[in-house]
Amino acid sequence: MRELALGPAVCVDDRRAVLGEGPLWDVRDAALYWLDIKGEALFRFDPGTGETAVFPAEGMISALAVCAAGGFVAASRNGFLRIAIEDGGLHIDPLADPEAGLPGNRFNDGKADPAGGFWAGTMDNAEEAVSGAWWRLAPDGATTRLAGGFMVTNGPAFDPERGRVFLTDSARRTIYVAPSDGAVLGDMEVFAAFGPDDGYPDGMEVDAQGCLWVAFWDGACLRRFDPDGAPLQEVALPTPRPTSLAFAPGAIYATSASIGLDPSAFLAGGLFRIEVDADLSPPQRAFKGV
Repeated sequence: MRELALGPAVCVDDRRAVLGEGPLWDVRDAALYWLDIKGEALFRFDPGTGETAVFPAEGMISALAVCAAGGFVAASRNGFLRIAIEDGGLHIDPLADPEAGLPGNRFNDGKADPAGGFWAGTMDNAEEAVSGAWWRLAPDGATTRLAGGFMVTNGPAFDPERGRVFLTDSARRTIYVAPSDGAVLGDMEVFAAFGPDDGYPDGMEVDAQGCLWVAFWDGACLRRFDPDGAPLQEVALPTPRPTSLAFAPGAIYATSASIGLDPSAFLAGGLFRIEVDADLSPPQRAFKGV
């Protein structure tokens, strides 16, 4: 596994998001979509112009995936949603709220799976209760609880070549791996665990070479691991709380948070771009529901 030539992390949008998250490179319009969960906004960054469009997004929308029928599927405080950008704003339709009986919970990270569904994890918004779980929204609209007992869910990151998925409990500083074809979740085992000096593993993604990239909250970096968990590379970011990442042609984008920090310092809450000498983008997956 060769070492990649990586440029420095450059802030391309000094947005000062409260809790920047959910970056998604959309090949349909060659743009980077991302979210501010607690600032309740959705952003569309156009790398061709360097401009960002801002859309108010109530309900703590936390993760997006391309929808094959158009628009996006999303996770939020109010469950799963369908989102379309229309007339300069967001048109939002509810799909399912599998944790309506847990008002202290909200959805956090999520992604489309290789079987055409959408996975997202829940968590206690106050980060006090171990009430988080992983859910799958199937293309037919059915919801399935895949696993419970999480405090702060992050991921998933799918590795379809090896038939597995990575899931993180950031509060436990632990990344788990399990067999999965996207539709089901097998038995989980620890892939990697980290100490206080490492920061907290947050959002993550598997690149086209089968390596796992992880953003480290309070670690001020992204780290790349080979398929067996050996560390390969580290990219420093000029902000202490990177939250997630997405691949684009010739680049990696990373979101960050200003929550708990002086938002005027460290470029906290900004969107960052790292040039890379390879296209790490796996094929774009889409939610195949209506």
